[in-house]
Amino acid sequence: MNLAPWHTENWQRLVAQRAHNRLPHALLLCGPAGLGVRDFAERIAAMILCESDDAPCGACHACRLFAQRFQRDPEETRPDDTLAQPQGHPGHPDARFVGHVLNERSSPKKMYSELTVDQIRELSAWLVLPSQLGRAQVALIDPADELNHAAANALLKTLEEPGAGRHLVLVSSRPARLSATIRSRCQRIEFHLPAVEQARAWLATHKLDAKTAAAALEAASGNPGLALELAQSGGLALRAEVQGDLAALRGGKACASQIANRWSKSDPDRRLWFAALLVGAQVNALTAPGELPKLAAGFDRINRAREQLRGPLRTELVILDALSALAA
Repeated sequence: MNLAPWHTENWQRLVAQRAHNRLPHALLLCGPAGLGVRDFAERIAAMILCESDDAPCGACHACRLFAQRFQRDPEETRPDDTLAQPQGHPGHPDARFVGHVLNERSSPKKMYSELTVDQIRELSAWLVLPSQLGRAQVALIDPADELNHAAANALLKTLEEPGAGRHLVLVSSRPARLSATIRSRCQRIEFHLPAVEQARAWLATHKLDAKTAAAALEAASGNPGLALELAQSGGLALRAEVQGDLAALRGGKACASQIANRWSKSDPDRRLWFAALLVGAQVNALTAPGELPKLAAGFDRINRAREQLRGPLRTELVILDALSALAA
């Protein structure tokens, strides 16, 4: 839960609010994945529960409980197969993390693709109970933009009737998906991409050399957290492969169905994400105006395909539809 350099201003503002007993009942943290917004949210939760004036101190009973983490069995995952609770659920009895959970009624058992009304009703019932350690209760909802309609309505009732010492922290990389009513009842905190030099300096502290850091930042569109993940996970090689596939497709040297078949078998969402970034860069460059309609259509279809991967359609067919718009 360390602060990144681009977190400092937002954090100092919240610390000042806490010092004057003006922390809001509900916060909405908005920013792209990779900027550490989830870590920032957990730090807020720790600060709310901490027994020290210099919160979070990391040493008091509350902080030690909050630092104790566990994963449920089986592990809870998001639709992209990443952990729903990256650091695990907290051991503090007055902290609760809400995210994707297992659908116990499904056969075979699988994760829900959205946050459900039952989760929010359970959360609301918990928030009206006395805090076990006598200070406050805090709930973290991530990703808040994946609340289904009924869950969002249920959450709105909780937001409209805040209890003393009850705090909600919502995390979203796509806040426009939340209803305007929910957004209006939260204090919004925005996280933006840092300056290039700040991002490079941060990557240097993670042992990335200047050349790799520059390539990773370009691949991640300036997002330092994603750049670090790409550099450490082989993502740069995958991006190069996608770039080569797109060039071959547009040059008539590769078949869309063959590429779609290959992409569907290995990290399809990330491949489509790279494709969207690469095609979007070409659209913005406007180097070949005659190609603009095709590129723009391909860009839209690729982004739509990323959404469709979450549904019941076959992955290969979804990718094929997107790539067909770019074929020579």
